[in-house]
Amino acid sequence: MLMTTCNEVAVPDPALLKRFDIPGPRYTSYPTADRFVEAFGEEALGAWLAKRNDAAGPLSLYVHVPFCSTVCYYCACNKVITRDQSQAGPYLDALEREAEMVSAKLGGQRQVEQLHFGGGSPTFLSNDELRRLMAILTARFPLAPRGEFSIEVDPRCTPPDKVVALAELGFNRLSVGVQDFDPDVQRAVNRLQSYEITKETIDAARAHGFKSVNMDLIYGLPKQSRATFARTLDRVLELAPERVALYHYAHLPERFKPQRRIVSEDLPSSPEKMGIMLDAIARLTEAGYQYIGMDHFAKGGDDLARAQQQGRLHRNFQGYSTKPDCDLIGLGVSSISKVGPTYSQNVRELEEYYDRIEHGQMPAARGVLLDMDDLVRRATIMALMCHFEVSKEAIEQAHLIKFDEYFKRELAELKPFEDAGLVENSRDWVTVLPLGKMLVRGIAMVFDAYLRNDERVRRYSKIA
Repeated sequence: MLMTTCNEVAVPDPALLKRFDIPGPRYTSYPTADRFVEAFGEEALGAWLAKRNDAAGPLSLYVHVPFCSTVCYYCACNKVITRDQSQAGPYLDALEREAEMVSAKLGGQRQVEQLHFGGGSPTFLSNDELRRLMAILTARFPLAPRGEFSIEVDPRCTPPDKVVALAELGFNRLSVGVQDFDPDVQRAVNRLQSYEITKETIDAARAHGFKSVNMDLIYGLPKQSRATFARTLDRVLELAPERVALYHYAHLPERFKPQRRIVSEDLPSSPEKMGIMLDAIARLTEAGYQYIGMDHFAKGGDDLARAQQQGRLHRNFQGYSTKPDCDLIGLGVSSISKVGPTYSQNVRELEEYYDRIEHGQMPAARGVLLDMDDLVRRATIMALMCHFEVSKEAIEQAHLIKFDEYFKRELAELKPFEDAGLVENSRDWVTVLPLGKMLVRGIAMVFDAYLRNDERVRRYSKIA
């Protein structure tokens, strides 16, 4: 069934992909965010923040800026569509109060190794507003000298002067939203963005010292075909970003209102969509990009590729990470934190966020305290997602279990993947084979206790 092999990832034929192409989580956490409960809220988060000590190490910090000036029809992010720039001020006021409340409770080190601004469109903020936000953060959470500081940018509101301002503030990585360069596709999803304006933003980043540029692409959008996306890839390779994220569009209009504006008849067929994906993987790997996992690619010399090669790769709510498995503080509406053996998420609605901040409450609305079983399964799933292999001995020593006994049922359920040549279960390792790397989410799902007899699996996007 093998078609081509590049950088130790094998591209299965469409029949094998179709067989194992099921809905599944992206495993930016385990348990996944849809398992969080309201019983874990502000009080529980505050207690775990206070329990941190210096042994907990440095922090990762995420800030959610929800505002966008226009709606992209495909988008499933938590966002607020507005052209009213004055909305930024009250939001920064609230972020400052939340940062102060978190800082007051936080124990242990507070130096930030990893910072990420996401959204929405963080570059909705003006240069002065970005400076104010960084001043709010660095007054409470100092940045490490050689940290990774990244921001998601929309080139339509990121001219060169804003890139210069970001560099001056210490950002060293840029994630550029592109999705597709084809004009017909752009019109169909209401995101008109020229190649020229995108290149201008990327050129400015390189001219002002950014270490890495990531480009986000989406396949499966309306009006896309293998031929049109091939032309988009031509332009992407001309720009030569250090990293590429190739996301699968999940059309779920019943859950995400903006997607109702997409004409279903314009979506590519399943075979065409699969062809787009396979073509893209072949083009990227042939161009020297290493397949990191799922939908991420990086040039061989990039930090992400090196981290995977050296066994240092991690995964969190921003995707793959080169930094240690830090505690994560999430600020802003809908942000997620990971502190010790806990996850928590802020309220999703802006008005409720403002209301809680006004009443002096941290806006954590739900979360989870992981038990021993969660921790064992998280370690196993994250090893698969990041390194395509699990050392049974490492799991046994860390969690005081016998791997084959503990996962007896799961290892039996791996048999179809083994028979298809996707995974190998040996005495000491569970190893995802080159043919199975594109389907690693499905393999990881075998170890997810929450998915057993759970109808919610239908709500996830498909793997391929």
